[in-house]
Formats: sequence, structure tokens, C-alpha cells
Amino acid sequence: MPRPNILVTCPPMLGLIDEFAGDFDKHGLNVTPAKVSQVLSEEELVDLVPAHDGWIIGDDPANARVVSAAVAGRLKAAVKWGVGVDNVDFDAFRNAGIPVENTPGVFGGEVADVALTYVLGLARETYRIDRDIRAQNAWPKPSGISVAGRTVAIVGFGDIGSQTARRLLACGANLIVYDPDYRPNSEVPAGTALWPTRLEEADFLVFTCPLNDATRHMFNEDIIAKLKPGVRVVNVARGPVIKEAALVAALESGIVHSAALDVFEVEPLAADNPLRQFDQCIFGSHNGSNSADAVRRVSRIAIDKIAKFLKDRT
Repeated sequence: MPRPNILVTCPPMLGLIDEFAGDFDKHGLNVTPAKVSQVLSEEELVDLVPAHDGWIIGDDPANARVVSAAVAGRLKAAVKWGVGVDNVDFDAFRNAGIPVENTPGVFGGEVADVALTYVLGLARETYRIDRDIRAQNAWPKPSGISVAGRTVAIVGFGDIGSQTARRLLACGANLIVYDPDYRPNSEVPAGTALWPTRLEEADFLVFTCPLNDATRHMFNEDIIAKLKPGVRVVNVARGPVIKEAALVAALESGIVHSAALDVFEVEPLAADNPLRQFDQCIFGSHNGSNSADAVRRVSRIAIDKIAKFLKDRT
């Protein structure tokens, strides 16, 4: 009986794929590492996925069309690598009888670390200083602001949001939480509010929420007038949580001092994206979870899950 073949389309896992050869072999699996920088297109997936028995999904469009093509081929199981699932049509998999799961609760600390570095980087303009020294042979000394005593609004209080909050409390920040499921507690003292009330209090606005119908474009033109002038914005959630046209307008007006974005509406960030004109901003590459330690841990969870799914179906 031929060994099942597993397609991997998740860039962080692909970056260390040679380390997992023994894990695949232990389960009697072959692996196909996809050639991808961020995501494969729908057309690429329709051509590629049906030739495989299992699929470890990155942020690719695992939609109904792709699932239909995959089921017409060999696909028997899938695992979404990581926490976010907004790109996966779970109903399509379920209707096709294909088991699929994500790997929940695995990256809170790693993404919270990045959120904190972004808050501090915007506060003290350390990234901008580095760029000016390297590119301009300059010696800038912006005064920045302190985080201690400032108010940080955190949107979303799951694993990432709660761990971000703990890090910010250690810096002396005051917190406002936007999450219908948050309940005040002594471990993470914070105020609460319904979006978008109390935004005028926030010196920093940090998005750590999932992408869904309620959060898509929740940062938009309608909230700009509610913001505190000079607010700094961080997004380590999903790109479409922020309507980029509204953020550009807020940056141009000065209402938003600067933004640190690990995610964008369209990735990779286009060369002509108007956000690039703002030197005070910090840009990431949707890489918040990508520490080698976390990648090893989560990739092995994903391999074990896909192996169990396939074993259960034989």
C-alpha cells in the first residue's frame, strides 16, 4: 500500500521542513513542500491539492471550490496550521466528509511578544531611528513617549490578547479591553468598553482579535473622529480588521501618529501601497507567530493530527 502524501503550504513550517522528515516518516507519510512565500492562489490549490491525501494548510484560500476539487481527487484530511481559521471553509470540508481542525491556543506568547515590541517601537521610535542611521547616515534623537501611565486599548481578549495585556501591565500601562467575553479579574486588571466607546482615552490601540463579520473593517472612517489625537495603532490580528484606506486618511491627518502592522488587507504588501509613504510606521510580514520554537511545536502537533485523521479513515 503506498504511503499517504501530505501537502504543506504553511510558510513557517516550510522554513524548517527538513527537521520534520523523521516525524512524517514515523507516521508512514510522505511530504510535498509547496513553493510559496505567503499563500497559494485558488487556481494553484485547485491544481495541487487533489493530488494529495492530506493537507497542512497555511493562510491559503481553503474555500468551497478548492475543497470540491480536492475531494474529487485524493484528499482525505486537512489540518489548519496555527490558530486563525478565517481562510478555511469548515462547512465545505464537513459537507464533503473531510475531517479538518486547527491547532488552537498555540501562539499566544509569541504573537504577544511581537505586539509588545510594536507598542514599544512606536512609543520610542526605535525602528525609525535604526532606519535613519542605516539609510541616511543620520543621528536622530526623537523624544518619543513613555508607555508607563499611558492607556492601551486591546481589541480581543483571547490567548493573544490576554498575554499581550500581561506584558503591557508589566510596563505600567493602563488597559481598556474590547471583548464581549471578557470579565474583569484580579490577574489582568483592566477597564472594559463596548466598541467604539472610550476610544478617546487610548494612547495605543492594539488589535488581537479574530477576523469575522463583527471585526472586519472595525477600524474605518467612522471611528477616526472618536480617536485620541496622536494615537498609535498596532495590528497583530488579521489585515482586514483595519480598513487601510481609513488608516491612511488618519495618518495623513495626524490623528493617528503611527501604526505597526504585522498583517495587511492584501499580502505581501504591494510596492505601491500608500501606507509605505509613512516613515514613522512599522511593517511586518505576517510573521508574529514564527519563532523556531513555536514552529517546531505546532508543526509536530499538525503532523500528529493529520496522521491520526488518515489512520482513522483507513
